[in-house]
Amino acid sequence: MPVEVTKLEDFIEITGRAVECRVKKNKKSKTVKVKARTKKYLYTYKTTEDKLSEVLGKVKCKRIVYVDEGKVEERKQ
Repeated sequence: MPVEVTKLEDFIEITGRAVECRVKKNKKSKTVKVKARTKKYLYTYKTTEDKLSEVLGKVKCKRIVYVDEGKVEERKQ
């Protein structure tokens, strides 16, 4: 079962040790889930579409996958 994180600061800390992050948009409720996959758990963070760029600017994942669009973004760190 995934673990939902409610604080942005805690989620950003988790993304430092994540293998990859996934972004999934919900079209009906206009919310976005950002998922961080670590070796042991899958962590999720819910946000709005307006704040998505702010959240993605802070995450430390090396690989970001946009599930709905089929797009993969690789980051050099």
